[in-house]
Amino acid sequence: MATYAIGDVQGCYEPLRHLLEKINFDDDLDRLWFVGDLVNRGPQSLETLRFVRDLGTRANTVLGNHDLHLLAIFYGGHGTRKGDTLDDILQAPDCEQLASWLRTLPLMYENDRQVMVHAGIPHIWDLEFARLAAREVETVIRGSAHVEYFENMYGNLPESWKDSLVRMDRYRAITNYFTRMRLISVDGTLEFSHKGKLVNVPKGYSPWFGFRPLVDKPIVFGHWAAIDGATGLDYISAIDTGCVWGRNLTALRLEDQQRFTWPEVF
Repeated sequence: MATYAIGDVQGCYEPLRHLLEKINFDDDLDRLWFVGDLVNRGPQSLETLRFVRDLGTRANTVLGNHDLHLLAIFYGGHGTRKGDTLDDILQAPDCEQLASWLRTLPLMYENDRQVMVHAGIPHIWDLEFARLAAREVETVIRGSAHVEYFENMYGNLPESWKDSLVRMDRYRAITNYFTRMRLISVDGTLEFSHKGKLVNVPKGYSPWFGFRPLVDKPIVFGHWAAIDGATGLDYISAIDTGCVWGRNLTALRLEDQQRFTWPEVF
Protein backbone atom coordinates (compact mmCIF):
# COMPACT_ATOMS: atom_id res chain seq x y z
CA MET A 1 0.00 0.00 0.00
CA ALA A 2 1.30 3.44 -0.95
CA THR A 3 0.03 7.01 -0.77
CA TYR A 4 0.75 9.34 -3.69
CA ALA A 5 0.28 13.11 -3.58
CA ILE A 6 -0.60 14.46 -7.03
CA GLY A 7 0.18 17.99 -8.19
CA ASP A 8 -2.30 20.43 -9.70
CA VAL A 9 -4.20 18.53 -12.40
CA GLN A 10 -6.18 21.51 -13.75
CA GLY A 11 -8.20 19.47 -16.19
CA CYS A 12 -5.23 17.49 -17.55
CA TYR A 13 -7.12 14.21 -17.31
CA GLU A 14 -5.11 12.20 -19.87
CA PRO A 15 -1.74 12.95 -18.22
CA LEU A 16 -3.32 11.99 -14.89
CA ARG A 17 -4.38 8.61 -16.23
CA HIS A 18 -0.93 8.04 -17.74
CA LEU A 19 0.73 8.98 -14.45
CA LEU A 20 -1.45 6.56 -12.51
CA GLU A 21 -0.55 3.80 -14.96
CA LYS A 22 3.13 4.62 -14.53
CA ILE A 23 2.98 4.29 -10.73
CA ASN A 24 0.87 1.13 -11.05
CA PHE A 25 -1.85 2.66 -8.94
CA ASP A 26 -3.83 -0.10 -7.24
CA ASP A 27 -7.24 1.27 -6.34
CA ASP A 28 -7.79 -1.53 -3.86
CA LEU A 29 -4.63 -0.79 -1.86
CA ASP A 30 -3.16 2.60 -2.73
CA ARG A 31 -4.44 6.05 -1.84
CA LEU A 32 -4.18 9.39 -3.63
CA TRP A 33 -3.84 12.90 -2.24
CA PHE A 34 -4.73 15.78 -4.59
CA VAL A 35 -3.37 19.22 -3.67
CA GLY A 36 -6.28 21.07 -5.25
CA ASP A 37 -6.90 22.84 -8.54
CA LEU A 38 -8.49 19.79 -10.10
CA VAL A 39 -10.08 22.04 -12.71
CA ASN A 40 -9.58 24.94 -15.11
CA ARG A 41 -7.13 25.93 -17.85
CA GLY A 42 -6.80 22.33 -19.06
CA PRO A 43 -9.00 20.57 -21.63
CA GLN A 44 -10.82 17.97 -19.51
CA SER A 45 -11.96 19.53 -16.26
CA LEU A 46 -15.28 17.67 -16.24
CA GLU A 47 -13.65 14.25 -16.70
CA THR A 48 -11.09 15.05 -14.00
CA LEU A 49 -13.71 16.16 -11.51
CA ARG A 50 -15.88 13.11 -12.06
CA PHE A 51 -12.91 10.77 -11.85
CA VAL A 52 -11.62 12.12 -8.54
CA ARG A 53 -15.10 12.26 -7.03
CA ASP A 54 -15.73 8.65 -8.02
CA LEU A 55 -12.55 7.54 -6.26
CA GLY A 56 -14.45 8.07 -3.03
CA THR A 57 -12.43 7.21 0.06
CA ARG A 58 -9.45 6.19 -2.07
CA ALA A 59 -8.63 9.87 -2.55
CA ASN A 60 -8.23 12.87 -0.26
CA THR A 61 -8.44 16.27 -1.93
CA VAL A 62 -8.09 19.85 -0.71
CA LEU A 63 -9.65 22.88 -2.34
CA GLY A 64 -7.51 25.06 -4.59
CA ASN A 65 -8.20 28.56 -5.84
CA HIS A 66 -9.46 27.29 -9.21
CA ASP A 67 -11.87 24.89 -7.53
CA LEU A 68 -13.16 27.78 -5.43
CA HIS A 69 -13.42 29.89 -8.58
CA LEU A 70 -15.73 27.30 -10.10
CA LEU A 71 -17.88 27.37 -6.96
CA ALA A 72 -17.93 31.18 -6.98
CA ILE A 73 -19.30 31.08 -10.52
CA PHE A 74 -21.89 28.43 -9.73
CA TYR A 75 -23.08 29.72 -6.35
CA GLY A 76 -21.89 33.32 -6.23
CA GLY A 77 -23.04 34.52 -9.63
CA HIS A 78 -19.58 35.53 -10.87
CA GLY A 79 -18.67 35.31 -14.54
CA THR A 80 -15.97 33.22 -16.14
CA ARG A 81 -12.61 34.81 -16.89
CA LYS A 82 -10.34 34.84 -19.89
CA GLY A 83 -8.56 31.48 -20.08
CA ASP A 84 -11.18 29.59 -18.06
CA THR A 85 -12.14 26.14 -19.35
CA LEU A 86 -15.08 25.49 -17.07
CA ASP A 87 -17.97 25.53 -19.53
CA ASP A 88 -18.05 21.73 -19.80
CA ILE A 89 -18.70 21.50 -16.06
CA LEU A 90 -21.16 24.40 -15.91
CA GLN A 91 -23.19 22.87 -18.74
CA ALA A 92 -23.04 19.29 -17.47
CA PRO A 93 -26.24 17.65 -16.21
CA ASP A 94 -24.47 16.71 -12.97
CA CYS A 95 -22.95 20.16 -12.38
CA GLU A 96 -24.93 20.73 -9.20
CA GLN A 97 -23.89 17.35 -7.80
CA LEU A 98 -20.24 18.05 -8.61
CA ALA A 99 -20.44 21.48 -6.99
CA SER A 100 -22.06 19.99 -3.91
CA TRP A 101 -19.26 17.44 -3.68
CA LEU A 102 -16.58 20.14 -4.01
CA ARG A 103 -18.17 22.00 -1.09
CA THR A 104 -17.46 18.99 1.14
CA LEU A 105 -13.71 19.15 0.52
CA PRO A 106 -11.35 20.62 3.15
CA LEU A 107 -8.80 23.41 2.91
CA MET A 108 -6.27 21.29 4.79
CA TYR A 109 -5.85 17.54 5.16
CA GLU A 110 -3.44 15.66 7.39
CA ASN A 111 -2.54 12.22 8.62
CA ASP A 112 -0.18 11.37 11.45
CA ARG A 113 2.88 12.08 9.30
CA GLN A 114 2.17 14.93 6.86
CA VAL A 115 -0.06 17.90 6.06
CA MET A 116 -1.49 18.80 2.65
CA VAL A 117 -2.70 22.24 1.55
CA HIS A 118 -3.05 23.92 -1.81
CA ALA A 119 -0.81 26.99 -1.47
CA GLY A 120 0.81 26.73 1.96
CA ILE A 121 0.53 27.48 5.67
CA PRO A 122 1.92 30.83 6.85
CA HIS A 123 4.76 30.80 9.34
CA ILE A 124 2.65 32.86 11.75
CA TRP A 125 0.27 29.91 12.37
CA ASP A 126 1.00 26.72 14.24
CA LEU A 127 -0.70 23.47 13.28
CA GLU A 128 -3.53 23.76 15.77
CA PHE A 129 -4.36 27.28 14.63
CA ALA A 130 -4.23 26.17 10.97
CA ARG A 131 -6.66 23.35 11.80
CA LEU A 132 -9.07 25.74 13.46
CA ALA A 133 -8.82 28.31 10.66
CA ALA A 134 -9.45 25.67 7.99
CA ARG A 135 -12.46 24.29 9.87
CA GLU A 136 -13.88 27.79 10.30
CA VAL A 137 -14.06 28.42 6.57
CA GLU A 138 -15.00 24.84 5.71
CA THR A 139 -18.01 25.18 8.00
CA VAL A 140 -19.14 28.28 6.10
CA ILE A 141 -18.61 26.69 2.69
CA ARG A 142 -20.59 23.61 3.70
CA GLY A 143 -23.31 25.51 5.53
CA SER A 144 -26.28 27.72 4.76
CA ALA A 145 -24.12 30.86 4.36
CA HIS A 146 -22.14 29.44 1.42
CA VAL A 147 -23.85 31.67 -1.17
CA GLU A 148 -22.87 34.83 0.71
CA TYR A 149 -19.33 33.50 1.06
CA PHE A 150 -18.95 32.85 -2.68
CA GLU A 151 -20.52 36.19 -3.57
CA ASN A 152 -17.84 37.96 -1.51
CA MET A 153 -14.88 35.58 -1.69
CA TYR A 154 -12.68 37.50 -4.13
CA GLY A 155 -10.24 40.18 -3.06
CA ASN A 156 -6.73 40.83 -1.74
CA LEU A 157 -7.82 42.51 1.47
CA PRO A 158 -7.09 42.10 4.28
CA GLU A 159 -3.46 41.50 3.33
CA SER A 160 -2.41 40.24 6.75
CA TRP A 161 -3.84 38.23 9.61
CA LYS A 162 -5.33 39.75 12.73
CA ASP A 163 -7.20 37.75 15.33
CA SER A 164 -9.76 40.55 15.43
CA LEU A 165 -10.91 39.99 11.85
CA VAL A 166 -14.59 39.09 11.55
CA ARG A 167 -16.95 37.53 9.01
CA MET A 168 -15.94 37.87 5.33
CA ASP A 169 -12.69 39.70 6.05
CA ARG A 170 -11.71 36.80 8.28
CA TYR A 171 -12.91 34.10 5.86
CA ARG A 172 -11.23 35.78 2.89
CA ALA A 173 -7.90 36.09 4.71
CA ILE A 174 -7.96 32.42 5.70
CA THR A 175 -8.90 31.41 2.15
CA ASN A 176 -6.11 33.49 0.66
CA TYR A 177 -3.46 32.01 2.95
CA PHE A 178 -4.49 28.45 2.17
CA THR A 179 -5.19 28.80 -1.57
CA ARG A 180 -3.40 31.87 -3.02
CA MET A 181 -0.27 32.49 -0.95
CA ARG A 182 3.15 32.62 -2.57
CA LEU A 183 5.08 35.54 -1.07
CA ILE A 184 4.77 36.77 2.50
CA SER A 185 6.54 39.22 4.80
CA VAL A 186 7.91 38.48 8.23
CA ASP A 187 4.74 39.90 9.84
CA GLY A 188 2.44 37.77 7.68
CA THR A 189 1.49 40.29 4.99
CA LEU A 190 0.71 38.65 1.65
CA GLU A 191 1.96 39.85 -1.75
CA PHE A 192 -0.18 38.70 -4.67
CA SER A 193 1.37 40.27 -7.77
CA HIS A 194 4.48 38.08 -8.06
CA LYS A 195 3.64 34.67 -9.53
CA GLY A 196 6.89 33.77 -11.24
CA LYS A 197 10.21 32.23 -10.28
CA LEU A 198 12.18 33.20 -7.20
CA VAL A 199 13.91 36.10 -8.92
CA ASN A 200 13.08 39.80 -8.65
CA VAL A 201 10.99 39.13 -5.57
CA PRO A 202 9.56 42.40 -4.20
CA LYS A 203 11.60 43.87 -1.37
CA GLY A 204 10.47 42.79 2.06
CA TYR A 205 8.89 39.54 0.90
CA SER A 206 10.03 35.94 0.74
CA PRO A 207 8.41 32.70 -0.40
CA TRP A 208 6.20 31.48 2.43
CA PHE A 209 8.43 28.44 2.90
CA GLY A 210 11.44 30.74 3.35
CA PHE A 211 10.36 31.22 6.95
CA ARG A 212 10.69 28.34 9.38
CA PRO A 213 7.14 27.07 9.92
CA LEU A 214 5.52 26.63 13.30
CA VAL A 215 3.77 23.59 11.86
CA ASP A 216 5.53 20.51 13.22
CA LYS A 217 4.78 18.14 10.32
CA PRO A 218 6.12 18.04 6.75
CA ILE A 219 3.93 20.01 4.34
CA VAL A 220 3.05 19.09 0.75
CA PHE A 221 1.54 21.77 -1.50
CA GLY A 222 0.89 22.77 -5.11
CA HIS A 223 -0.23 26.09 -6.61
CA TRP A 224 3.17 27.58 -7.57
CA ALA A 225 4.03 26.05 -10.93
CA ALA A 226 6.81 28.56 -11.65
CA ILE A 227 9.12 27.06 -9.00
CA ASP A 228 8.79 23.67 -10.72
CA GLY A 229 8.59 21.61 -7.56
CA ALA A 230 11.71 23.02 -5.90
CA THR A 231 11.78 24.45 -2.38
CA GLY A 232 15.27 23.36 -1.34
CA LEU A 233 13.74 21.85 1.81
CA ASP A 234 13.17 18.24 2.73
CA TYR A 235 10.20 19.02 4.99
CA ILE A 236 8.21 21.17 2.52
CA SER A 237 7.41 19.54 -0.82
CA ALA A 238 6.14 21.48 -3.84
CA ILE A 239 4.46 19.26 -6.43
CA ASP A 240 2.86 21.59 -8.98
CA THR A 241 5.18 21.11 -11.94
CA GLY A 242 3.10 22.88 -14.57
CA CYS A 243 1.32 20.12 -16.46
CA VAL A 244 -1.28 22.59 -17.73
CA TRP A 245 1.55 24.78 -19.03
CA GLY A 246 3.02 21.98 -21.13
CA ARG A 247 5.46 20.57 -18.59
CA ASN A 248 4.55 17.53 -16.48
CA LEU A 249 2.35 16.13 -13.74
CA THR A 250 4.04 14.93 -10.55
CA ALA A 251 3.19 12.21 -8.04
CA LEU A 252 5.07 12.18 -4.74
CA ARG A 253 5.06 8.87 -2.88
CA LEU A 254 4.72 10.00 0.71
CA GLU A 255 6.25 6.93 2.32
CA ASP A 256 9.70 7.52 0.81
CA GLN A 257 9.40 10.92 -0.95
CA GLN A 258 10.13 9.41 -4.38
CA ARG A 259 8.81 11.49 -7.28
CA PHE A 260 7.24 10.22 -10.48
CA THR A 261 6.31 12.38 -13.46
CA TRP A 262 4.37 12.19 -16.69
CA PRO A 263 5.80 12.87 -19.20
CA GLU A 264 9.19 11.69 -17.91
CA VAL A 265 11.73 14.22 -16.70
CA PHE A 266 15.24 13.42 -17.88
